[in-house]
Amino acid sequence: MQKNILNTIKSPEDLRLLNPEDLNQLANELRHFIINIVATKEGHLGASLGVVELTIALHYVFNTPKDQLIWDVGHQAYGHKILTGRKDNFHTNRQLGGLSGFPKRTESPYDTFGVGHASTSISAALGMAIASQLKGDLNKQHVAVIGDASIAGGMAFEGLNHAGVTHANLLVILNDNAIGIDPSVGALKMYLTNVKKGTQKQDNIFEALNFDYSGPIDGHNLPVLITELKRLKTVKGPKFLHIITTKGKGLKQAEENQVKYHAPGKFNAKTGDLFVKSATVQPPKYQDVFGHTIVELAKQNKDIVGITPAMPTGSSLKYMMDTMPNRAFDVGIAEQHAVTLAAGMATQGLVVYCNIYSTFLQRAYDQIIHDVALQKLPVIFCLDRAGLVGEDGATHHGVYDLSYLRNIPNLVIFAPRNEIELRNIMYTAQLGLEYPIAIRYPRGRGVTIDWKQPFSKIELGTATTLKTGNKLAILSVGNMAEHVTSAVKNTNNPDAISHYDMRFIKPLDKKLLLFILKKYNTIITIEDNSIVGGFGSAILEFAAAYHFTNNIKTLGIPDVFLEHGTVDELQQSIGLNAQNLTVFINTLLN
Repeated sequence: MQKNILNTIKSPEDLRLLNPEDLNQLANELRHFIINIVATKEGHLGASLGVVELTIALHYVFNTPKDQLIWDVGHQAYGHKILTGRKDNFHTNRQLGGLSGFPKRTESPYDTFGVGHASTSISAALGMAIASQLKGDLNKQHVAVIGDASIAGGMAFEGLNHAGVTHANLLVILNDNAIGIDPSVGALKMYLTNVKKGTQKQDNIFEALNFDYSGPIDGHNLPVLITELKRLKTVKGPKFLHIITTKGKGLKQAEENQVKYHAPGKFNAKTGDLFVKSATVQPPKYQDVFGHTIVELAKQNKDIVGITPAMPTGSSLKYMMDTMPNRAFDVGIAEQHAVTLAAGMATQGLVVYCNIYSTFLQRAYDQIIHDVALQKLPVIFCLDRAGLVGEDGATHHGVYDLSYLRNIPNLVIFAPRNEIELRNIMYTAQLGLEYPIAIRYPRGRGVTIDWKQPFSKIELGTATTLKTGNKLAILSVGNMAEHVTSAVKNTNNPDAISHYDMRFIKPLDKKLLLFILKKYNTIITIEDNSIVGGFGSAILEFAAAYHFTNNIKTLGIPDVFLEHGTVDELQQSIGLNAQNLTVFINTLLN
């Protein structure tokens, strides 16, 4: 019986003791280990399968962690984690209290830079390389592994541009598989395709940026990878290695359906087939409500266009891209460009829905202020994945958008409590606005089976009264209304409680708020945004401006970076689940 090599690897030092002829067996074992864990625990599959050989070669050739290895985004770092001492607890990946789904500096010295968002690796690695140069550590190696989708991001080009005029000991490895989460787009993708085909006649773009370019080579050929990496260790200055890989390599279904198997959920590890989901009728995902609604509206309004930065499937803008390809745009991993592109379109009278995940919109903050709000351009921002997102953890929670948007003049902010409200605000926005609007909604399924109702216009700055009582008022925004409704039913005195869905974080419903502040001494605000600067802060500011001294309790995300776990687990840990809310409300009632 063949010895299991992976079980003998506790660190890269063990890996470097292996004979080269054993490495292919290790690659097979590592690939199967990843498949078996992700099949039962879920996570990002295809990206890590595609770089198994590269991961082994990097740790085999370089003296990690002294030599510093940075993975862009981090979706592809599962093999890296397993080979760097985390194999025995890799089954806890992305679970509450377990390993992070992304490289994380506090988790291991081999994770030299924390990642989660794209296009950061080259800048970080260059910073490390310059630091080593300044310290006189001229033999230390610095390696950035970046995908062909991420290298099209503006920050990656900024890093390349700077690196090309330095003498830093930097190696950039382009993992070229023609896909990020969705297929890569843009002129750079076409350039790389021509390089692979051997039909590129122009000068090499990376050589033009003063990099020592080599490749493209087969990223699944371990002997070739190892030989080339050893050679590059001896080359001075910035270097660029172009490798060709297949995302999902080693699992037939993952190779054939790379979008679905990026993060496929649970599946049959032996066959690779996804489990058949229950036929039970469920409420839709909020992203699908957006996707179907924008198509419905665009059929009625010829001026509507849609934009997403590299997330057509995740945002469900793909529905519009399929039916109206000339009116829906995937601009690649380029959030800043997406926002200013939307602004440019808006100047020409187009009705622009710019769909960006809440956590990714942070990257375009200047563009929101300078290019949109300052000019009062009525761009419609649709912020998917707002609030806690679960297992992707701190880098992906959308819990700061209310705080970072609320202080921008000329910007309307709306949080629908359900799918019907989302449809209606999307309908209202395209009727004509004087200002831009941000519509933020959560990841996952809503609460309404019969969600496709006729459209109804929403009056800007108006709240909704969900329940009236005489002792205590609860003000909620977004889907937190569901938790409040459940919590109130289980309190000692439900009839004493009023519940208002404020909907608009900006502008606030001034008339209703004045009524509430005059009637109720005790008020609770609840949101799935940071309590620092969020909706609760807005209510406190309003009360102070009108000299009210009510007992106002603000509930939301505490002033810490919450880690990974299911949304339910995380909400329970900070008291935002229905059961904890019931306890909290009872203490105030008593």
